Order: sequence, then C-alpha cells, then structure tokens
Amino acid sequence: MNHQTGTAKMGNPRDPTTVVDPKLRVKTISHLRVVDASVMPNVPGGNTNVPTMMVAEKGSDIIKEDIRCEADNDLNSFFFE
Repeated sequence: MNHQTGTAKMGNPRDPTTVVDPKLRVKTISHLRVVDASVMPNVPGGNTNVPTMMVAEKGSDIIKEDIRCEADNDLNSFFFE
C-alpha cells in the first residue's frame, strides 16, 4: 500500500487513460520522459524496488537509441572506414 505506482500509466498512445507511451514519452509534452514506478500500469506483487530498476535500465536503453550525436558519427567513420 505504501509503494505508489501507476500515477503516469504507460500504454497505447491512443488510449485516453494513459499518460506515457511505450517509449516512456509523455504524450502531450515533447522532450519529456517518465522513467520511474509511476509508469507501471499494474502494481507488482512484491516490493517495487527491482521492477523500478528494470524500468530505469530499459528507459536508459530507449533514450540511448533515440539520441543521435555527431561525435558518434565521427567515431563510426574512424573505426569502420
């Protein structure tokens, strides 16, 4: 009862009850993501610590996939040409 989850429910972007899409982006605000226990649409059966860490790990992977940096391109051209 003391582990709050689901306050920014993640789900289908077309569902009016969700706040966050599957890539953890807030639907109505650009460049804002929520990466914590509030995106869990259902309360886990146990303590929320480990599931929250899993959301954070996946969130960091999603953010890294979306970031494009010129320095990355420079490194790729150095190593792969």
